[in-house]
Amino acid sequence: MRSLYMLGTGFTVFCLAILWFGAPGGRGPVPIVSTPTQAHPPTTQPATSGPTWFQAAKPFCNALEVETRMQAAPPPATTDGSGWAAACYALAGKIDAARNGILELPAGQRSRAASIVFQVGHPVADAGDDESAGPIMELVLEFWPQNYMARYHAGISAYELGDHELAAKHLAEFLETYHQDDGWRSNAQAVLARLEQS
Repeated sequence: MRSLYMLGTGFTVFCLAILWFGAPGGRGPVPIVSTPTQAHPPTTQPATSGPTWFQAAKPFCNALEVETRMQAAPPPATTDGSGWAAACYALAGKIDAARNGILELPAGQRSRAASIVFQVGHPVADAGDDESAGPIMELVLEFWPQNYMARYHAGISAYELGDHELAAKHLAEFLETYHQDDGWRSNAQAVLARLEQS
């Protein structure tokens, strides 16, 4: 039993000697290699979920920071990712960049991206920010002309901003497609009546 103990101790000392002084005929200590762990992925890798990406990006969806954010943390390379990126650009007032992002998609996928832009821009319109909402709704209509609520908000925004010809066009088209007797329809009728009398 003692001989086994001595044998085990000797083997342990031998292994430690190799680690410290190097293997016989070697050139020095044997390096102890550890695999580094990465706690957080680099920000340059795209997110896997469009809504998750947008929630992180939204504070940067302004004219000063949007381009830097897009480079540092690009959206997912999917149709939805393009839609969320376009929405971010639209909130930042960079409508041309938003449009270009949608145009890079196949024609059959552009209305899906536009629906995401509408989803993000609709609260802006409901809040009454006509200066911001108008261009966003015009962008939505380029790729999703059947969206009657985008048509309504584009018309009201155009009216408030003084483009009465465009307002009349949008509101007339809205009334042709939206027949529910509610506040949206009655307001559109009232504004259109004022436009026709002016």
